[in-house]
Amino acid sequence: MKSISKILVAITMLLSANSLLAQIKNAKTETVKIYGNCGMCEETIEKAGHFKKVANVDWNKDSQMALLTYDSIKTNQDEILKRIALAGYDSDSFLAPDDAYAKLPNCCQYKRVNKTVTKTEMSSINIDKSEDSTITNFNQAKENDQLIVVFDNYFEVKDALVLSNGKITSEKSQNLLISINSVKMEKLSMDVHMVWMKVLNEIKEDAEHITETKDILIQRDHFMSLSKSMYSLLKISKFEQPVYYQFCPMANDGKGAYWLSKEKEIKNPYFGSKMLTCGETAETIK
Repeated sequence: MKSISKILVAITMLLSANSLLAQIKNAKTETVKIYGNCGMCEETIEKAGHFKKVANVDWNKDSQMALLTYDSIKTNQDEILKRIALAGYDSDSFLAPDDAYAKLPNCCQYKRVNKTVTKTEMSSINIDKSEDSTITNFNQAKENDQLIVVFDNYFEVKDALVLSNGKITSEKSQNLLISINSVKMEKLSMDVHMVWMKVLNEIKEDAEHITETKDILIQRDHFMSLSKSMYSLLKISKFEQPVYYQFCPMANDGKGAYWLSKEKEIKNPYFGSKMLTCGETAETIK
């Protein structure tokens, strides 16, 4: 009976994979073990690993096996398992943080298997806690430095819009798009990585639209949504200097729109010289 049950599980997972292949581009499918107990665990694991049209997780509580289906260009197995570990669930590659495991409901607190040091742990264990914290913070800051290039390119797009120059804006947006595609997600710290995954598709799409046209009105329209996503990303990241989140009440047909700037002085990217100083600083991000 056990062998028949295993066969049925395998068939179900295969049918599910075939269905997802049609929805996810560049689809790759892998099976991994993720530890958990019940239907509530199943819901949490699948939700943590899911990212619309990029990644999907189908977890079986009886076998504790998960079917990962994902776009192999936009993500990878490690990135999915990191998100699941952050939700409190161990795999053979990544251990969940103790505090995340402790927050699980009692029925979901599965028996944790003793493991050797895994990818989520420090490779060196013969250091005191203060030194461990210093090294961790240094590594995370270094890993997040790659986002500084993304932010700097965003600011150059903003400056080109202030000049109302569609050609330069398109060129600067092309640089932004290159820097976005160059980010190695697996090297971002966990909290930054989670936000990056949420905004990635939006910032790429907006940058692509700005690059593809020299029409300043279209560029400014996409810059509005680009700025919202960049704000979310910058709030969780570390930047080398204060950044000003600024607002123009006249933009977006009177509905108002925000942008980010390294300068406190208002230079409006939505109107340029026509209304250069229209706006105010809504927040200073340090």
